[in-house]
Amino acid sequence: MIDPAAAAPQEGLRREDGTVGEDTVDVRVGPEVHHDILALLPLLGVWRGEGQGDYPTMDGFAYGQEIRFFHDGRPFLGMESKSWILDADGKPARLANREMGWWRPGKGDDFDVVLTDSSGIVEVYVGRARTTTSWELTSDLVARIPSAPDVSANHRLYGIVEGELMYAIDMAGMGQPLQPHISARLTRVA
Repeated sequence: MIDPAAAAPQEGLRREDGTVGEDTVDVRVGPEVHHDILALLPLLGVWRGEGQGDYPTMDGFAYGQEIRFFHDGRPFLGMESKSWILDADGKPARLANREMGWWRPGKGDDFDVVLTDSSGIVEVYVGRARTTTSWELTSDLVARIPSAPDVSANHRLYGIVEGELMYAIDMAGMGQPLQPHISARLTRVA
């Protein structure tokens, strides 16, 4: 449902091409950061790096990834992630998963996340800022199309450590209990 007041063009957001709004990964350009997303602000930016995946129902794999956290002045962060499988020499071998989502602040240190991924899974997370630079997400709902992988729950930890974004994702699926699945270390590139 669209809230007409929230959807109305804000002063100074109309662009020369007639469209409204601008996404940015930088607090120094674009719209002013909404005060409600301050607890999530350290995530803002473009992060790139490598990770490792493993699960009892699949072979282990190395992957590259880029995550873009952006805002447009409203009270949420957008997230776009793309990943690719790396070969034995560390070179991109093929495209892998893509995710799009929204991180929405709640009360205090709480927030909610809605993610969709290219395999046909939609996840709703309940999140909590653990510190000023670490966040924990627990799946509240996992829905999937019939051809999507059998995933029933996820748990994610994100943290900025020594200036780099690190995360670990535990997954329950394919008849397996919740357990480690993927983790990565990403460097801010923008």
